[in-house]
Amino acid sequence: MANINPVSDLRNYKTVLKNVSVGEPVYLTVNGRGRYTIRDIEEDNDFEKTKAMLRLMCELNEGRNAGEKEGYISIDEVRKHFKENHV
Repeated sequence: MANINPVSDLRNYKTVLKNVSVGEPVYLTVNGRGRYTIRDIEEDNDFEKTKAMLRLMCELNEGRNAGEKEGYISIDEVRKHFKENHV
């Protein structure tokens, strides 16, 4: 069950933080609307890794789509490019 508290509960932040654990964030509201999330740092690290992986997958998919649409370049062209531009 979601742990939802008004942001004013942070006056007693130790009580709020006791309720935070991996997989069980605390959601804070302002004027009755969701505004903030407090989550365990381990879960936050996993979240950031997942976001990075999703961005990479999107970039790879764009590259694949471009290759299928515009054609792929040969490995020799790739080597030539890097020798000329990144030595």
